[in-house]
Amino acid sequence: MAAPKKGRRSPGNQGRPWRSLALILVAMVALTGGMFLSGHTTPRLGIDLAGGTSITLTAKAQPGKEEAINETNMNTAVSIIERRVNGLGVAEAEVRTQGAENIVINIPRGTDEKQAREQVGTTAQLAFRPVLTVASGAPPQPDPSASPSGAAGDKDEKAEDTEKGEKAEEATDGEKSGDSSATPSPEASTQGRAVTEDLLADGSQSPTPSASAPGEEKADESAAPEPSQPAPAPDAGIPADLQKKLDALDCATDEGRSEASRAAAQAENSESVASCDESGLYKYGLGPVAVPGTDVTDAAALFDDQRAQGWIVTMEFDSDGAEKFADITEELSTQAEPRNQFAIVLDGEVVSAPRVSERLGGGSAEISGSFNQQSAEELANILSYGALPLSFEESNVTTISPTLGSEQLKAGLIAGAIGLVLVVVYLVFYYRVLALVAISSLVAAAILTYVVMTLLGPAIGFALSLPAICGAIVAIGITTDSFIVYFERIRDEIREGRSVRAAFERAWPSARRTILVSDVVSIIAAIVLFIVSIGSVQGFAFVLGLTTALDLAIVFLLTKPMMTIMAGRKFFTSGHPWSGLDPKRLGVTPPLYRGRRAAVAAPAEPKEA
Repeated sequence: MAAPKKGRRSPGNQGRPWRSLALILVAMVALTGGMFLSGHTTPRLGIDLAGGTSITLTAKAQPGKEEAINETNMNTAVSIIERRVNGLGVAEAEVRTQGAENIVINIPRGTDEKQAREQVGTTAQLAFRPVLTVASGAPPQPDPSASPSGAAGDKDEKAEDTEKGEKAEEATDGEKSGDSSATPSPEASTQGRAVTEDLLADGSQSPTPSASAPGEEKADESAAPEPSQPAPAPDAGIPADLQKKLDALDCATDEGRSEASRAAAQAENSESVASCDESGLYKYGLGPVAVPGTDVTDAAALFDDQRAQGWIVTMEFDSDGAEKFADITEELSTQAEPRNQFAIVLDGEVVSAPRVSERLGGGSAEISGSFNQQSAEELANILSYGALPLSFEESNVTTISPTLGSEQLKAGLIAGAIGLVLVVVYLVFYYRVLALVAISSLVAAAILTYVVMTLLGPAIGFALSLPAICGAIVAIGITTDSFIVYFERIRDEIREGRSVRAAFERAWPSARRTILVSDVVSIIAAIVLFIVSIGSVQGFAFVLGLTTALDLAIVFLLTKPMMTIMAGRKFFTSGHPWSGLDPKRLGVTPPLYRGRRAAVAAPAEPKEA
C-alpha cells in the first residue's frame, strides 16, 4: 500500500513567501534610494498648502474662428505664458492646460497677486523692430570712453577665426559667446540666446542670424566685418531720450529685465524702446514697430537637407505684413552693423535679432543658422503666436497666504494621523496579534505612497494639495478593508471546523477575488473622476488611484506572504487566545469525541428482559 504524500503544498507562492517579501523590500529600498539621490525628500506642495496665487485664464476665439481653440494653439500659449512667469523670478511656478479652453497658472510662495495678474493676464505682444544700437547688458562703467579690455580682443580674434576657418551662416538660434564682460561693438553678433555647453567649451561665438528669401543661397558677404574695420559708435544717431534709457538699463538682474520688458511692452508702436535679450547679456535700442506680430500668418521649424543648412525657421506674412516686411528689410540691408538687424520682440523682450543683407519680398522669409530642433521650434512657436486668433480673460484668481497654507497642511496631517491611530486601535482590539500583519502592511503602504508622491513631483510636476491628502486618508480605509476581508474569510473557515493552517490557505482564493474586484472598481472610479474633473479634484482622484494600486501590491507581496509564514507558527495553529484566531472566541463548539471512537464489545450472553 502506497504511503500518503506529506508536505503537499498548494499552488501559488505559498511555498515561496520569502521571495515575495524580498521583492517588496528591494522595491522599497530602490525607490527610497532614488528619492534621496534625486535631492527631493519632500513632496512638492500645491498652492493651497504652500501659499501663492492661482490664475485661471479662459481662451476666447475671434468671431468666425472658433476652431482656433485647439491643442496646438493652447500649448503655444502655455509656452508664452511660461516665459512671463519665469520673468517674475519665482521658483516652482506651474503653467498647464486644464480642459480644452483653460490655462491654469500656479505661482507659489506668496507672489504678489497684482504683479502676477499683470504678467500673465494680458495678451502677448509680438513685433518686429529695427535695431538702432546694441550694448552690454550691465550698466556702463564710470569711464564710458575706455576701450574694451582683453575680452573684446578675444572677441575680435574669434571673429577673425570664424572668417578664416568657416563660412558665416545667415541666421542662428541666437547663441552667444560665453564672455559676458565684453562690450559688443556694432558688428558684434548678438542674438539674446543663452550659451550652450558646447559653445562654452569651444569658446566660439555663433554668427549673427540673418533673414533671407526662401530657397536663396547664402553669400559670404553676410559674414561679420573685419575686426580691424572701424565701426560707428553704438549711440550714433539714436534719440537722446532712448540713449538715456539704454544707459540706465541694467539687464544683468531679473528685476531690471522684468521692468524693461514691461516698459517696452506697454510702449506705443510708434515709440522707440530699450530692451534686454533673454540671457541679460545684451541690451538693445530699438526703433518703432515696423511689422506687428499680427501680420504673421504662419511660422514653422523645418530641417533643410537639400542645402545642408540644418534646422531653419520659415515665416509667412499677410498682404499688409509682406509689404511692410519688404520695405523694412530693404532699408535695413543698406545699413551697417548693427543697424542691418531687426529684433523679434515678444512682450518687450528680444528673442532673436537676425541681420538682413537684401530686400525680402514675396510675403515669406526664412531664418537659418546654427539652430537645433528645440531652438528652432521655440522660435517658430513664438512667431506663430502672433498669428493666433486667441485672447484670454481671467475666469478665476485665488491667492492663499503661506501661513494659511501651512495651517491647512498641518490640519490635513493631523486628520490623517488621527484616522491611522483609530484604525490601528481597532485592529489590535479586534484581531489581537494578527493585527501586526495589518499594521506592517499599512506602514509599508504609507512609505511607498510618500516616496512615490515625492518622486512624481520633479518627474511629472505632481503637487500635493489638500484634496490629495484627503485621497490618501481615504486610502487608509481601502487598504485596511483588504486586510479585513482576508482575516474574516480565515475566521469563517475556522468556524466551519477547519484547522488554522487549512483555513489560511482555503480563505485566500475567495478573499483574493473580493480584493481584486473591490480595488479594480476603485481604480476605475478614480480614472473616470480624473478625466471628467478639473482643478484640485484631479489631485484627489490621482492619489486615490495611486494608493489603491499600491494596496494591490502590498496585499499580494507583503500581507499574503506574512500570513503564510504565520500559518506555520504554533502560536497561531494552536489557537492561542491572543492570536486572534481562538476557536472559543470565534464561537466554535468543540467536537464531543476527539480521535477514533472505541468499538463496544458484544455481550457474551444475551440478557433477559
